[in-house]
Amino acid sequence: MQIKLTFLGAARNVTGSRYLLEANNIRLLVDCGLYQERDYLYRNWEPFPVPPDSLNAVLLTHAHVDHCGYIPKLVRDGFSGEIYCTAATSEIAQIILLDSAHLQEEDAAFKKQRHERESRKGPYPEIPLYTANDAIASFAYFEPAKYGESISLGDGLKASFYDAGHVLGSSMIKISVNQDGESRTILFSGDVGSRDRPILKDPSIFREIDYIVIESTYGDRLHDEPADISDVLAEIINSTWKAGGNIVVPSFALQRSQEILYHMNELLLQNRIPQMMVFLDSPMAIKITEVFKRHSELFDKEMSSLINQNKSPFTFPGLKMVQTSDESKALNEMLGTIMIIAGSGMCNGGRVKHHLVTNISREDSTILFVGYQAIGTLGRQIIDGAEKVRILGQTYPVRAKIAQINGFSSHADRDDLLKWFDGLTSAPKRVFVTHGESSSAQCFGKYLSDKMGWNVLVPEYRTEALLE
Repeated sequence: MQIKLTFLGAARNVTGSRYLLEANNIRLLVDCGLYQERDYLYRNWEPFPVPPDSLNAVLLTHAHVDHCGYIPKLVRDGFSGEIYCTAATSEIAQIILLDSAHLQEEDAAFKKQRHERESRKGPYPEIPLYTANDAIASFAYFEPAKYGESISLGDGLKASFYDAGHVLGSSMIKISVNQDGESRTILFSGDVGSRDRPILKDPSIFREIDYIVIESTYGDRLHDEPADISDVLAEIINSTWKAGGNIVVPSFALQRSQEILYHMNELLLQNRIPQMMVFLDSPMAIKITEVFKRHSELFDKEMSSLINQNKSPFTFPGLKMVQTSDESKALNEMLGTIMIIAGSGMCNGGRVKHHLVTNISREDSTILFVGYQAIGTLGRQIIDGAEKVRILGQTYPVRAKIAQINGFSSHADRDDLLKWFDGLTSAPKRVFVTHGESSSAQCFGKYLSDKMGWNVLVPEYRTEALLE
């Protein structure tokens, strides 16, 4: 067998997922993500390691920007093959790529003005990595695939997509290679979801796989055992209602916002919180929620039951979708307690900043965090107990109640990943541990090697592995 796997991203780091698989004169790229860590941004600007027009196809595990965000540049630089992914991933990726392009354009314009003012140049060109037109041009290459369907990629290569349980439409991708009468299977896990998450089905299980590329975002730790999310959420809402303030929830547009709506719907159906107005104030989250509505076939039994009973968490009484900036501004004039779910999830931009300006100095309001807050972000400053924060050029004292619910992670932790491996009836020939900080990936790799006795590699950037 002559199969080569090259790790072009998410190798001892989290973002920029890109795996090049070469066999039978076919070149495949599994995932095509943007690097987001500051130390690796330069890789987005470098020429792609192989000519983009030499790639036969791109296969996407899901629509997060660190897995799909490089596509417009790849297409602009010459790629013209199919981009295979589930229909839900295709629809969400197009929403996210267009938003990413607008951010690229805005960031380039801002930096150009600042550098001209300061008479200096930055480390990267003062142009967008790609434009909205580049993003739109890439949409024609998306080719939807169904879970379990076998797709011929030419010359003895086939790909099949399986539910990863991470976000709507997310996939694990199994590639089969037939060569000289022999066959090998390579599984790319994408991001593996936790079991028993709301809305989505559990991750698919596999019995026999020759080679596995596994993520390790939380491979060195276990999620904190949270109290029941609904219990904690009910307590926060009821106490804020009693105080007469608002609940502001910085939230990510994909999956997190929809899960919050799921829990709010549950609490309202059970009469555990007062009937109240809930505003989804994120154009991107609204568009993605519409994709959820169109793909109810991907829901788990509990979610499907709610839909069949006309109790959908995306249409409950009191839920309003906020489209325009004027509608968003009007929320800050409303009397009584309301919940505002707005982006961005770490408070670094978007409409949530305006709602923070209105509420962060109100002792009766609550700022509720439902996701990880990276070091250096406004959200992290607030979570860490800052007494004052700077928002939109002004400094505000933090008087609002600050709350955090830790049970929303859509990534499997170490034990969830190990349980996923339990489905295998025989040891893989080799396991490649990727998509985690260097310490997390190496820790999980060692754990697999020691506990399972498997042949494990934690690849570095541009590591080449021959699969026999």
